[in-house]
Amino acid sequence: MKHTMALAAAVAACLMQGCSLDTFDTKPDDPAYAPALPEPQVTKAVADGGIYSQGTASNGLYTDTKAHRVGDIISVELEEKTTAQKKAGTTLSKSDENNYGGITLGGKQIHALGLTPTLSSSNSQDFSGSGDTSQSNSLTGQISVSVVNVLSNGNLQVRGEKWLMLNNGNEYVRVTGIIRPEDINSDNTVSSQRIGNARIQYGGTGDFANTQERGWLSKFFNSVFNIFS
Repeated sequence: MKHTMALAAAVAACLMQGCSLDTFDTKPDDPAYAPALPEPQVTKAVADGGIYSQGTASNGLYTDTKAHRVGDIISVELEEKTTAQKKAGTTLSKSDENNYGGITLGGKQIHALGLTPTLSSSNSQDFSGSGDTSQSNSLTGQISVSVVNVLSNGNLQVRGEKWLMLNNGNEYVRVTGIIRPEDINSDNTVSSQRIGNARIQYGGTGDFANTQERGWLSKFFNSVFNIFS
């Protein structure tokens, strides 16, 4: 009865929390990934009657086209590839054996019913353990992010997301981090390997993603709230 009540209470708590043991709701247009828009600039009226125009001086042949202001766009080349492997093995063995002759008392050996009592003991312990794990991940592609802040040292804080609607679901890529202006290529691209404090998310929503997700009851029995494990 107590176990049943405890299970019911745990399930109720799970339902009250939206059964979000290890999931989160992902939606487009998340404010945390919204681009930063540049502040509007007030332009002064200038005389425009000659070959040289002061208003278009910033578009000269030698102007740097790489992103360097809030609101500028940078193309990030996703070049993520990680491989990890770990293997461990342990073997322990211990054996003890002790034999004692007949028991003596007062210098004389004790006999009982024609038998001579003796003492002996033995102990053995064996342990063997092994573990092997490996993981490999790869993510390639391209996403454009916007500069949301220019730090005091000149580094650029960027963020952005890309959503693709495919059949019965949506695929998304999200990137945030800090970029050094020196790491931006001449074509205004930067490798994801050059992003500091990078947060890269790739996932999906819809029917295809739901088929790969465990149900809420299965999540409960594999969580810390399971009192039967």
